[in-house]
Amino acid sequence: MKRIFRNWVACLCLLMAPQNVSAGDLVFTPTNPSFGGSPLNSSHLMGLANTQNEFKPESASRKPQTPSERFAQMLQSRLYAGLADKVSTAIFGEDAEDSGTFKFGDQEIRFSNDGTQVDLVIRNLTTGETTEISVPVAVSGQ
Repeated sequence: MKRIFRNWVACLCLLMAPQNVSAGDLVFTPTNPSFGGSPLNSSHLMGLANTQNEFKPESASRKPQTPSERFAQMLQSRLYAGLADKVSTAIFGEDAEDSGTFKFGDQEIRFSNDGTQVDLVIRNLTTGETTEISVPVAVSGQ
């Protein structure tokens, strides 16, 4: 029993003996590169954000178009391009006019060309909404 007591006292003395202890400063390093973290973390953090993003763009929620719907959309685009070509020819073509008005559907396009600038006013006749565009005219050197 004396032996156990001596061993216990020896262990206690070792535990209570002064020891050299050192510690360093605690330094906080941010993870996000926007706040001073490593730039190598940006792609990882972006991947995590994208997986948690519940917002879906509107185009992703639309149903796919049928071939006839795509054809109708393409035809409509070509018709609008033709109208835009006619307006452009009336303003800038060989027989350019100083002013004029085009109407198609519920749209009205008025233009005036003073030689230095072309002013366009596009008006929706149903809603009354207007868009104004001013385009400088290129003057060739004399």
